[in-house]
Amino acid sequence: MTSYRDAASYLEEIPKFTKKTELSHTRRILERLGGPDDSLRFIHVAGTNGKGSVCAFLDAAFREAGYHTAMFTSPHLVRVNERFRIDGQDVSDDRFAAAFDEVMRAVRSLQAEDAAFEHPTYFETLFLMGMILFRDARPAPDVVILETGMGGRLDATNVIRHPALCVITSISLDHTQYLGSTIPGIAGEKAGIIKPGVPVIYDAGRSDASEVICARAAAVNSPAFPVSPDDIREIRLDERGTAFAVGGQIFHETVLFIPEIAEYQMMNAALAYTALQVWNRTQHGAEVSPEAVRSGFAKMTWPCRMETVLPRVVVDGAHNPDGVAQFIRTVQRFHRTAEITLLFGAVSDKNYDAMIREMAEGIRPERVVTTKIAGKREASEEIFAALFRQYGVKEVFSDPSPARAFEIAEALAGDGMLFCAGSLYLAGEIREEAMKIREKSRGNQR
Repeated sequence: MTSYRDAASYLEEIPKFTKKTELSHTRRILERLGGPDDSLRFIHVAGTNGKGSVCAFLDAAFREAGYHTAMFTSPHLVRVNERFRIDGQDVSDDRFAAAFDEVMRAVRSLQAEDAAFEHPTYFETLFLMGMILFRDARPAPDVVILETGMGGRLDATNVIRHPALCVITSISLDHTQYLGSTIPGIAGEKAGIIKPGVPVIYDAGRSDASEVICARAAAVNSPAFPVSPDDIREIRLDERGTAFAVGGQIFHETVLFIPEIAEYQMMNAALAYTALQVWNRTQHGAEVSPEAVRSGFAKMTWPCRMETVLPRVVVDGAHNPDGVAQFIRTVQRFHRTAEITLLFGAVSDKNYDAMIREMAEGIRPERVVTTKIAGKREASEEIFAALFRQYGVKEVFSDPSPARAFEIAEALAGDGMLFCAGSLYLAGEIREEAMKIREKSRGNQR
C-alpha cells in the first residue's frame, strides 16, 4: 500500500499534469468505484465565504443529537487528511492512503481502456477519495456534509444526484476568472448545486444574489428558505463569543450562543440552524432537538476562522476581498476598548498590497509584525513591512520565521489583542504554535 507521505506528495504534483474535467468524467470514475456516493445521504454546501463554518455548525449539532457524521471540506491547514472528518475526527493516515490507492486503481484501469482518459484533478481526486472513505466508514455515516470546492455548477462535488438539502452561504466576488465578474453570475454558478425538489437554504443578504437563487429554485421546483440579516438579532458579542437570536419562516425566534467573535458567524449559524429545522421537517430519522443544536453550536470549533487560540489571540485565514472586509469589521469592534497588534503574512499571488492598505487604514493597529510563508509562493516579510509603513503604521517589526514573529507579536501585544491574518497557511502555522503553548501550560498545571 502507498504510504500517507507518498500519497500526499503525489497529490501535490497533480496540477502539473492534468486539467479541469467535466462532471461526466468524475461520474465515470465513481461508477468504476461502484457508485459509493449512491449509498450516502448529503447536505451540499456552496457559497463564497462561510461554507466551512456552516458545515462545522451542522456537524456539531448532528453529532450532539447522536448522528454519525462525515464531513468533506477544503482547504486543509497543515495535513491533507484534515479535509475528511468522520464523527469529528480526521481520517487516519492508513485509511487515507488506502482510499488513494483505490481511486488510483480505478483511474489506471480507465486509462488502460482509453488512452485519452484524463487523470482527475487534485480536488477531483480528493472528492473521490472522500466518497470511498465515507462509504467504508463504520459505523456508516447518517449524513455527509459536503462542501463544494470552487463554484458549484461545475464543481466535482456536484455529481451527487440526490442531496437531502442544499445550503448557499454569502455570495461575493472571488475566483472571478472562473466564476464570472458579477454577483449574479457568481450566484448562478453557486445555485447550480440546487437539485429538482430539494430544499435550499440561502443567505438572503444580497438581493442581486437572492434573485438568481430564487429563480433557480423555482425553475426546478425546490422549496426555498431565505435567511435575512433582519432575521438575526445580536444580544452580546465579546471575547467569549456571541449570543444572538434568530427567527425564521418555519420556527419561532430562538436564542443561540456560539464561541465565535465575528459578526458574520451569526449568519452562518443561522443558516445551519434553519437547515436543521428543514431537515427535521423533511427527513426521516431522529430529530435534531433544540437542546442538541444549542449544545452543539456552543461547542463548535472551526480552526483559523476568527478562532481564539489563546486568551486575546485570534487567528483568521481571510484572504479574499469580502473576507478581509469582514475581518477588519470584527477587529474594529475590539479596537474600541483594546490596543491591536497585527501579525501579517501572505503568499505572492494574492493582492497583498490592497490587503495591507485596507487593514492599515481600516484598523489603524498600534503595531504590526510581518513574516514570510515559506514555499514556492513566498513573498518577503520586508516588502509587507514597507507597505504597512507606507500606509501609516508607525510601529512595524518583521521576522522571516512565523514562530519567531508570533513570539515577538505576543510580547508586543501585552494586555491588548493580537490578530493574525493574511493567509490561511499563516493562520495554520500560528495555530500550531498556539496549541504548543496551550499544551505546555496544561502540563505545568498538572
